[in-house]
Amino acid sequence: MCTESPLWDKTINAIYSEVREHAPTLFSALVGPRASRILAMINFDLPLSAGTRRFLQVCGADFNECLDPPELLDTARKVFQRKIRWWECRPMPSDPSAVVSPADSRVIVGSFGQTSKLFVKNKFFDLGELLGERKDPWISAFEEGEFAVFRLTPDKYHYNHTPVAGLVLDVYEIAGRYHSCNPGAVVAMATPYSKNRRWVTIIDTDVDGGTEVGLVAMIEVAALMIGDVIQCYSEHRYDDPTPVRQGMFVQKGSPKSLYRPGSSTDVVLFQKGRISFAEDLLLNQFRYGVESRFSRGFGSPLVETDVRVRSLLATAVKGAPPSATAPDAGQSFQQEL
Repeated sequence: MCTESPLWDKTINAIYSEVREHAPTLFSALVGPRASRILAMINFDLPLSAGTRRFLQVCGADFNECLDPPELLDTARKVFQRKIRWWECRPMPSDPSAVVSPADSRVIVGSFGQTSKLFVKNKFFDLGELLGERKDPWISAFEEGEFAVFRLTPDKYHYNHTPVAGLVLDVYEIAGRYHSCNPGAVVAMATPYSKNRRWVTIIDTDVDGGTEVGLVAMIEVAALMIGDVIQCYSEHRYDDPTPVRQGMFVQKGSPKSLYRPGSSTDVVLFQKGRISFAEDLLLNQFRYGVESRFSRGFGSPLVETDVRVRSLLATAVKGAPPSATAPDAGQSFQQEL
């Protein structure tokens, strides 16, 4: 259990309270792409300040696992975009049906179903906004399914890895703003994930060599001071990076993309009844009398769990029937192949 002190906390909270309420035009400019790029340059490209270095050390950033020597990580951008020896320091479950965490992050899991302990449909975010209003086949595919929200804090390793193995059916970008993923901003905006710029990847795992948990949507959400998400999938370490594209088979646990730079959020969606979340995550999440600032937007006293990339998130539900690919999208994809 730890008490979080987010970087630039007071500044972010001021922007999302006083500025947002009393100067909406200025607020809109601050969360636009130009301001985001300027803030990133000021905060991430100047020599690393002693205060920022102390902040990263207090948060537990381990520079000894990096590929580059620690002394070369002399700007915040280099720290946030660091590469690590994940093949040594981020072991992955051997179970082929295991779903793994896509990032070093803090996670909350739940369901869109009425029977879930955590019901958030049309409350924290809705599928139509999150996946894009024109993506009806995917919206239908994930109705009443499960979700996991991964919050990457500034001290974390900022590469995303694939949570499952399978065939990529669709990849697309949705335009949006650059709202902060600071807990105060999340509560103030209520649903930043469906307002921010984001990249969506739909993976069919019910294929040869797949994880066999149905369709999985991985949504990478850009935030304040993040001008881009670089799609750079590599099957072997960080070698020969390539953009994720339709028709590609992706291996579980491989580097997929990079947030550039700063903190942000991954949302992973699953089809109804196809996965069972790890018991320790559920037990920790519903601890009595404890909540995080971030979880207030869910309207429940939830506890985030700190997880590492490639660690166990969920396992396939045995005996669950394979989920049919969304009709329209699946048919058009087969025709293109």
